[in-house]
Amino acid sequence: MSRTLRVLAHLLRYPGPELRAHLDELRDALHAERALGAPRLAELDALIASLARRPALDVEADYVQLFDSSRSCALHLFEHVHGDSRDRGPAMIDLALTYEKAGLMLANGELPDHLPVVLEFASTQPPREARDFLAETAHILNAIFAALERRGSPYAAALGACLELAGERPKPVRVPDDEPLDASWAEPAAFEGCSSRGQSRPATPQPIHVVRRDAAPGARP
Repeated sequence: MSRTLRVLAHLLRYPGPELRAHLDELRDALHAERALGAPRLAELDALIASLARRPALDVEADYVQLFDSSRSCALHLFEHVHGDSRDRGPAMIDLALTYEKAGLMLANGELPDHLPVVLEFASTQPPREARDFLAETAHILNAIFAALERRGSPYAAALGACLELAGERPKPVRVPDDEPLDASWAEPAAFEGCSSRGQSRPATPQPIHVVRRDAAPGARP
């Protein structure tokens, strides 16, 4: 199970030249350990074949479009739980401390809730503990799996494999339409008033508060 978890962690990382150079080894490791059923292994073979066959620029561009430009497919697990709220920070710290206690130190720039990191950590644990750890995230994995399936992405096989290793089965969920990230971060044009999202713009009616000014001493009303 540990080798399979590490393979899945690699397959869900950015498909740069180094990863694509080792696709055959990743496939062989999956089949050697056989921690997954034959149908899932066949799906992962198709994913690996797609990464190997297609032009490198297309594979890399599709990865960015899929995982970095879509909230529903995001591989940062806390994005699905906390979004951009303040609760995400403490949750990240707690998870990083869990890794450190187990002797896993994050590389610079790596976030603890990134699914490949989560899978790498799980691969260092005994099988039962690894399964229980993944099972805690099953509802998030299932949501990402559903979003990938809706897009017809071969990466859905990797999320399905994560669920299988967690002892879970994919369940149907409603996947909301993604709001384009460009729109969610859009700012109004310069000199059009407050640019913070949620605050009024010039075309928005705003309340007027009338405050009576006290008359100066001796002034006539």
